[in-house]
Amino acid sequence: MPPNHMLRLAASSSTLANTLSAAVLAWRGRRENASAAAPLNAVSHWLWGDEALQHDEVDARHTGAGLLIHAASSFLWGAAFAWLHSRRARPGPLAAVVDAAAVTATAAVVDLKLVPRRLTPGFERRLSTGGLVCVYAAFALGLALAARRS
Repeated sequence: MPPNHMLRLAASSSTLANTLSAAVLAWRGRRENASAAAPLNAVSHWLWGDEALQHDEVDARHTGAGLLIHAASSFLWGAAFAWLHSRRARPGPLAAVVDAAAVTATAAVVDLKLVPRRLTPGFERRLSTGGLVCVYAAFALGLALAARRS
């Protein structure tokens, strides 16, 4: 796969994965916390500490920062996906699903088990296990769909 194609795949996969997972964060936040912003705000705990984990209203400080951090993280994992997928001799739809699942599972382990508490996504403290599964599934779907389109 040419480098420019890999860059396009990294950009498109991270954008779609970010968009779908952020939408699911808002949906699950509304369902579980009566606040669509709560899990998105929680991501900003990287900057604002534990107070961000309790903030439920939409604002630039928490929601804006949370969305930007989520997008940056999505780009990192989208780039990992593009690199992995580009190494395949035949990068077809099934390979895209397998690669998306592998990268997303790695992201979940890193996010929820390996990084220090301050660098976790934060939304895991606002959502149930079922909500987390939905978020990571949406992320994987975004990665795989973007590869299908490229």
